[in-house]
Amino acid sequence: MGPRSVLAAAAVVMALTGAGESSASTLVIGGGAAKDCSVAALTGRSDERSLTTCTVALDTESLSFRDRARTYVNRGVLQLRRKAYAPARQDFDAASTLDPDLGEAFVNRGAAYIGEARYKEGLQQIDLGLDLGVKEPEKAWFNRGIANEALGDVAAAYRDYSRATALNPDWSAPKLELTRFTVR
Repeated sequence: MGPRSVLAAAAVVMALTGAGESSASTLVIGGGAAKDCSVAALTGRSDERSLTTCTVALDTESLSFRDRARTYVNRGVLQLRRKAYAPARQDFDAASTLDPDLGEAFVNRGAAYIGEARYKEGLQQIDLGLDLGVKEPEKAWFNRGIANEALGDVAAAYRDYSRATALNPDWSAPKLELTRFTVR
């Protein structure tokens, strides 16, 4: 029997300059490289060794389709942190093919599109992920705000940042973005 999976999330805040992205990863509970890969994603790592660990898990471990999908998400998150957007999207594509109900695959693909300044595509993917459900939706709403602001829809961006703040009042990133707005 394969390891149990639960969803968790990790964030790397995307500055409006495109310096990073907000991403959600998944936790694989159990042993082996898949678990080590999930720990790397959850703790903010993006080093070559962690990336190799994820690849080893996908290439050598007998994983349930859910754990395999989550491991693809985790490796994609590591790729996002490295700004390797095309390989990240390939991992999120593989994850959503294996588990079409895994919202984190969609919101992370959206983050990759945002990193590439493909904001409309990013919004579409994030909306699909939100519809499916994600562990920490405030991060998806934050990325929606970034995309909407880049597209010139400042009213939508303000609503998105506000929604992110309402969902997680302790998270400072959306609050900081809201300080730039004046409501008339």
